[in-house]
Amino acid sequence: MSITRDRHSVDVLVVGGGTGGTAAAIQAARQGVNTLLVSEFPWLGGMLTAGGVSAPDGNELLALQTGLWGQFLRDLQQRQPGGLDWGWVSFFTFNPAVGAQILQDWFEALPNLHWIWGQTPQGVRVENNRLREVEFQEFDVTAEVILDGTELGDLLALADIPHRWGWEWRSQFNEPSAPETPNSQTAQYPVQAMTWVGVLQDYGQGAVAPEIPAPAMDVPSDFLGAWENYGVEKFLNYGRLPGDRFMLNWPQQGNDYGVNLQRLIESPQARRDCLQEAQWRTQSFARFLQRRLGRRYGLAQGLFPQENSGLALHPYFRESRRLLGVKTVCESDVLPQLRGQVAPLPLGEQGVEAIAIGNYANDHHYPNWDFPVQPKSLRWGGRWTGTPFALPYGCLIPLEMDGVLACEKNISVSHIANGCTRLQPLVMNLGQAAGLAAALCIQRGCQPRELPVRVLQDALLRDKQAPAAVIPLFNALLEDPDWQHWQRYYLNHPEEYPVTGYHPGGTTVMQQPLSAEPISGHFQLVGPQEYQLQVGDRTWTLVTLHPTVDRHLQSYPQGKLLSGWGYINPSGQWLRLEGISS
Repeated sequence: MSITRDRHSVDVLVVGGGTGGTAAAIQAARQGVNTLLVSEFPWLGGMLTAGGVSAPDGNELLALQTGLWGQFLRDLQQRQPGGLDWGWVSFFTFNPAVGAQILQDWFEALPNLHWIWGQTPQGVRVENNRLREVEFQEFDVTAEVILDGTELGDLLALADIPHRWGWEWRSQFNEPSAPETPNSQTAQYPVQAMTWVGVLQDYGQGAVAPEIPAPAMDVPSDFLGAWENYGVEKFLNYGRLPGDRFMLNWPQQGNDYGVNLQRLIESPQARRDCLQEAQWRTQSFARFLQRRLGRRYGLAQGLFPQENSGLALHPYFRESRRLLGVKTVCESDVLPQLRGQVAPLPLGEQGVEAIAIGNYANDHHYPNWDFPVQPKSLRWGGRWTGTPFALPYGCLIPLEMDGVLACEKNISVSHIANGCTRLQPLVMNLGQAAGLAAALCIQRGCQPRELPVRVLQDALLRDKQAPAAVIPLFNALLEDPDWQHWQRYYLNHPEEYPVTGYHPGGTTVMQQPLSAEPISGHFQLVGPQEYQLQVGDRTWTLVTLHPTVDRHLQSYPQGKLLSGWGYINPSGQWLRLEGISS
């Protein structure tokens, strides 16, 4: 007797509820098309929430806070009690449950968006070189456009869509940081390390937290010297979260895990074994901290929706299978232009093909191996940030397969460039672009590769809820009346795109948010792009994310009283100045 399986038919299917997949589903549904998201876990947002990395990296400058990333930040600022200035690894640290609730609320506001969790892709149906259907454990889904939003590019493998895994050598893409030939370390670490994030709780002076049991793999000696160059307080405050909690995502004698990660793509059982070891690694790290720092510290309770709720729902995967796409993003695409502060715009047959912006440093994680890459950092706003770059639409599209788009860390990117394209804010806006492209394909009756990139760019710039920049410009804020003008100007005149990253228009207005605090003290110029503010008998580092404030600080008189508004971050010991009143 055969059992009839449930079948669903939708316009857009998103497989996987990661940061990019969640964003893609929301954006597609906001365009009015019938959208289904199928995810493994009961939280939306992937590494940003369920993966516990609620300390996002990159796209921190105000000019880069556009699209769904910008909307998410604005909602976080309103909903997270006490604001977002808790840790020092990021300008925005928050309770991951707050972030997950924001995304769920966005979902529930869309009647044409449906979500089923607890399912993973098991098989596919391909017709005439077009992906048409995905099989899950309990049902099948047919869709016009299907997006791979899985953490490890599982749909690419199931559909036999050509993809990469691991290293490329220097001769392949002429990348200056790529190894010339394989070596013992590239063999040991085929991809970047993953981290199963944990959250430590300070239960207070005199409290006795539940003892963290020893896992099957307990390696306390691996963690000796974890805070040697920082001190305990700064080490803990690295990923400080609201509520006296601390994100454990520590790369130095910490819980990065990179042992035989080839297992992640070998078989389901090999993957389960690898993930279990990564979880044990973090449990062992948390136990080490508890035994060293005292029983006032223990794993947080009630944070994630599972029994062992001090550990994230899944690991933070820094690298995935990577699509062989119409365009492959390489290291040269993310490095600054000669004597410039921005990367070159991605050009192709349709002109500028940019659909999402990032700026993070090229950050690679391999345990016990300090792998050097070509620097792309620059001083801006009194601190270090990264060279802004734009990604092309073609990196989402397979070379040949129709009916499918990538929308996570699985885009068409080299192993080297993946170090700066894998971060949460950029992946969120890549997902937005992918979801919007899928919806436009439904509305126009075309395949993703047939969609004119200018149609997609125009829709991103005109989006009613979360307009997204596609051209990196330091001094173009979303609220500026000429914001769209300068975005479109450089789409039409890429030859005039300034290597400085500054358009020649007027300055942006400094608007005071209700949550900002008054800041006043005597200004001190310590060095180029290095500022301090003397407030009473205390000296603070002074930083900004606002382009007009940055310009003012570069010429502000030494020793003069400076008053304005912004945010105080005791963990980073900095004042984030967002406006100057005198």
